[in-house]
Amino acid sequence: MSQSFTIAIDGPAAAGKGTISKAVAAELGLAHLDTGLLYRAVGVKTLEGIPAIAAAQGLTSEDLQRDDLRGPEAAQAASKVAVIAEVRAALVDFQRAFARRAGGAVLDGRDIGTVICPDAEVKLFVTASAEVRAQRRFLELSAKGEAETLEEVLADVKARDERDMNRSEAPLRPAEDAVVIDTSALSIKEAVVKALQEASARR
Repeated sequence: MSQSFTIAIDGPAAAGKGTISKAVAAELGLAHLDTGLLYRAVGVKTLEGIPAIAAAQGLTSEDLQRDDLRGPEAAQAASKVAVIAEVRAALVDFQRAFARRAGGAVLDGRDIGTVICPDAEVKLFVTASAEVRAQRRFLELSAKGEAETLEEVLADVKARDERDMNRSEAPLRPAEDAVVIDTSALSIKEAVVKALQEASARR
């Protein structure tokens, strides 16, 4: 394998890109970065009163270890700070350095194939219908005992899609040369196999 080999995996919330990315990284022995955590970490800091740009500029890898980054509050805060151009700019270098590390890396997010790593050797866009994604997120939240109705979760998914796809900076969309994997009717195992086939074909 070449010194660096980057796999960029983008897609909307709850499409399965995080699970697929972790599995692909583990299978191929590559480092993995969930770039959404960067925005969640910045978002959580803004909830604590730190201005978004200052939070992004001062972000450390320790900030990504916090245990409050996976909840709905962090998700909403992340979506709000992600529309700020200066926040995105501050986090670009962090992500690019990770992507080109020796041995290769898998990055998942919203703009990896289009903005962060346009030269990535593999670009995947993992998606699913809003209804399927809302159902998955609803089951996830229910299992944690976080009370939200399916209707509320669907409204939240659609609101995030709207924000992510229509922001002026790095809107969510597949790169022109990305392979689209629709997981609406796929099991996680089937989606991972498909992703691995694409990655292996380009190594």
